[in-house]
Amino acid sequence: MPSENPPYRYDNALGSIFQKARGFIFDLDGTLYLGEHLIEGADRVLSGLRRSGRKVAFVSNKPIARRGVYAAKLRRLGIPCEESEVINSSLVLARYLAAHFPKARILPIAEQPVIDDILRHGLRITDDPDAAAVVVVSWDRGFNYEKLLAAYRAAANGAALIGTNPDRTCPMPDGDLPDAACMIAAIEACTQRQVHPIVGKPSSIMLREALALIDLSAEECVMVGDRVETDILMADRAGLLSVLVLSGVTKEEDLPHITTVPDAIVGGVRDLLPFLAEASGP
Repeated sequence: MPSENPPYRYDNALGSIFQKARGFIFDLDGTLYLGEHLIEGADRVLSGLRRSGRKVAFVSNKPIARRGVYAAKLRRLGIPCEESEVINSSLVLARYLAAHFPKARILPIAEQPVIDDILRHGLRITDDPDAAAVVVVSWDRGFNYEKLLAAYRAAANGAALIGTNPDRTCPMPDGDLPDAACMIAAIEACTQRQVHPIVGKPSSIMLREALALIDLSAEECVMVGDRVETDILMADRAGLLSVLVLSGVTKEEDLPHITTVPDAIVGGVRDLLPFLAEASGP
C-alpha cells in the first residue's frame, strides 16, 4: 500500500507522467535499494511497468562494480534484469575514452572495475605519471597521498583529467559514504584544474548512453531518482520528465533548498503504484 500521507509535490503531474511516458529510467542506490535492502514497492513498480509494455532502464553513477554486478544484484533482490538494461559510469567512461583517446595511456585513480572496463575497451593503463595522457578520477576507497601525487604529476605534464561521477556521497542504510567528488576535489585543489568532463549523471554523455539503451527519445522518458543535482538535473537539462524520491540522499527537509524542480516528488517508489494502476498505458 502507498504511504498514508505520502509527501507528494505536484501530484497532479503523476497521472500525466504515467499516461505520457513510454520509458522509465531508474537510478539504483537510494531509489530501488539501499545497500542489500530492496526499497519497498520497487519490485512491484518494475513488474507493473513491464506488464504495461513500457521500457525500463537502470542508470547508476556508481563505478565500483561493473554493470553485470548491478544487474545480478537487482535479480537477487527480486527485480528481473538483464545486464544490457544497465549502464553505469565506469562503462560510459570506457566508451568515452575509446572514442576520444583510443591511443592514450591512462592513469587510473579508481578501483579495479573501472580499470577492467577500460581494458575491455582495448585501452592502455599505466601507473607512470610521466607516460600518462589521461588521468581518470573515480570513487576510490584506496585513495591515498601516493595516488594524489601521481595524478598531480601527470596533470602537471599536461594529462587530461576525466571523471566518472560527481556524487559527494553514496547512500547506505547505516550512513552515507564519501564518493568520487571527494577524490575529484583533492585533485582539482592541487592541480588548479577542473576535472572535465565528468561522464556520469547529470552529464549529457551519460544521458545519450541511457537513451540509446532504452531506444526512446528524451520526451518519451521519465527519470526516477533520489538526487537532485544528478538525476533531476540531467532530466531537466534534456527535457525528460522527472520524479524525485525521498528514500535516498534527498530528504523532505531539503526540499525548500532545491534549485532544480522535478515534475513530481514522492516518498518512495511504492507511492507510484496507485498511478501505475490507474494508467491505461502509453
